[in-house]
Amino acid sequence: MYVYDQYDQKIVEDRVKQFRDQTRRYLSGELSGEEFRPLRLQNGLYIQRYAPMLRVAVPYGLLSSAQVRVLARIARDYDKGYAHISTRQNVQYNWPELEDIPEILAELATVQMHAIQTSGNCLRNTTTDQFAGVAADEIVDPP
Repeated sequence: MYVYDQYDQKIVEDRVKQFRDQTRRYLSGELSGEEFRPLRLQNGLYIQRYAPMLRVAVPYGLLSSAQVRVLARIARDYDKGYAHISTRQNVQYNWPELEDIPEILAELATVQMHAIQTSGNCLRNTTTDQFAGVAADEIVDPP
């Protein structure tokens, strides 16, 4: 399991502060929707038809018990009591309020989690069978 060093933690905490200010500026009308779009996407936030959707990174697909507890608390306090696990091993919240996203990101940072680059054109987790390339009954050997 990946553990943040002091530099990782500072990067995530700085990003939370930056996005908190960007969200405040957007909600007050200082930033247009067009200006806010790339900023929110860089922080895992989609604006969908009925509500925002926040995608949280799960590096290497592993979670500690402390991280699971924070994810559950976020689901209970900011969503509808549940979350989705995506096919790329991320956690998705589909009903958070836009004004709550910076606080959610701050809570994630307390357990070494973030939503940076979980959307858009960027490198993301992929999943594959752990026996790919060695299973006798596989049809295709993935690259």
